[in-house]
Amino acid sequence: MRPITLLVRGAWSESARHNLERLVAAEPVGAVVLQLPPGGSEPPPSLAGTPIAAWREERPDGGAAVARLLERVETPYLLQVEAPGGLFPVPHVLERMHAVADATGALLTYGDFHERGARASEDRRTPADLQFHPLADYQEGSLEDRFDFGPLRLWSTEVLALASGRYGAPSAELIGHAWYDLRLKGSLVAPLVRLPEPLAVRERWDDPRTSGAAVFDYLTAERALQQEAEAVVTDHLRRIGAHVAEPFEPFESAGGFPVEASVVIPVRDRVLTVADAVDSALSQEAPFPFNVIVVDNHSTDGTTQLLADRAAADERLVHVVPDRHDLGIGGCWNMAIYHPACGRYAVQLDSDDLYEGNGTLARMVAAMADGRCGMAVGSYTTVDLALSPVAPGLIDHREWTDANGPNNALRIGGLGAPRGFATELVRRNGFPNVSYGEDYAVALRISGRHRVARIFDSLYLCRRWEDNTDADLSPELVARHQTYKDRVRTLEIAARRRRNGAGEGGA
Repeated sequence: MRPITLLVRGAWSESARHNLERLVAAEPVGAVVLQLPPGGSEPPPSLAGTPIAAWREERPDGGAAVARLLERVETPYLLQVEAPGGLFPVPHVLERMHAVADATGALLTYGDFHERGARASEDRRTPADLQFHPLADYQEGSLEDRFDFGPLRLWSTEVLALASGRYGAPSAELIGHAWYDLRLKGSLVAPLVRLPEPLAVRERWDDPRTSGAAVFDYLTAERALQQEAEAVVTDHLRRIGAHVAEPFEPFESAGGFPVEASVVIPVRDRVLTVADAVDSALSQEAPFPFNVIVVDNHSTDGTTQLLADRAAADERLVHVVPDRHDLGIGGCWNMAIYHPACGRYAVQLDSDDLYEGNGTLARMVAAMADGRCGMAVGSYTTVDLALSPVAPGLIDHREWTDANGPNNALRIGGLGAPRGFATELVRRNGFPNVSYGEDYAVALRISGRHRVARIFDSLYLCRRWEDNTDADLSPELVARHQTYKDRVRTLEIAARRRRNGAGEGGA
């Protein structure tokens, strides 16, 4: 028996036919399964002598659909093909994936790819019309339901069956996260193995957006799907002994701060926008003293002189220039947090953003103080440089709940903005010295032990423009950021498991 069944989902098309023709030519393929949406063209009963089993599924990621699929697969491996456009596998790729899966006993084997029709790769050895897409290595903290496994994903049906037998099959009530559920359960039985090599060329398809436009995708899923994914990851955290449950530790500040709050603005080369940010912070009206600490990370575009002039005119503005040149955004936050002028609470403002109204600082501080919270998170609206609203608009992270937010935080990509922190808590560990995910790391650490206050009204205008740090990242940088966030989650899982008294593998 040839060991691999091909699984293709989506409408039957000429592109799908050609993709299958290239794959069924490989020696290990024994059968083809198509999960088609309602309506559309009918596929042939076979392709190049390989039988095709096809049926219609409205929700192919649902529990009932996945159960029907796995009942029909008789091979030890299932290759999930995710390529809406053309896919050109490298020669003998299935033999390669099969060999690695056999050797490692992997639940899932996946690998990097090239994309045609995108921007040229920076690697001179790559053809000019191809862009290399490395992926992130899977680790314990790879808990996002939208983790990118690329276009070729080889599942071990034997490991899937073992995981289902040990932890239960996905519920038939799941409408969109049965594979996610199986992935998390299976990860406790066998590894997920990435091949750090290009396995195929994928044609650029109908999503030409940059990383800055796609960054909000995980927030746009329908609410029922968000809640379902949250339930799946929460069950997983219980299984591994890393679940956080109330009551949380109340936080009481020891006092001794020069002001009640500081607005913290890290900046480098933002002469076009930083004055607006500073003015927004200084115009806050609050029943307590506050200051604004701007950490200027050696700007070269006139930002430094602009800030020096503003600081000379208003003593509430503290202009800090680090004495070293190796600091990321997190390192700049540490310069502010540990500065003697820092207040009891530190509230974030990015150098190209503004507070929405003059009551933002007061509301953030009140939310932390009244609830004896370790931090607070507000909501924001995306705008352009002229402050006109742009998609997706209001970002309020309503998936957060007091009871389960700290657990769901390990699944999602961020918690929102503006963010406020109890300075005393942050000083115990500091920010990681990176420029991506630094705030997420601190938020995970605090939320694992202390309440997080949430404000669901828009308090903040987030400018989206070409100079945003996440505006147009290369695939290499996207993978690096994913790896870092997953590592932060992995460390937090270990910390929560330790606090819960669970062993290495959970309770």
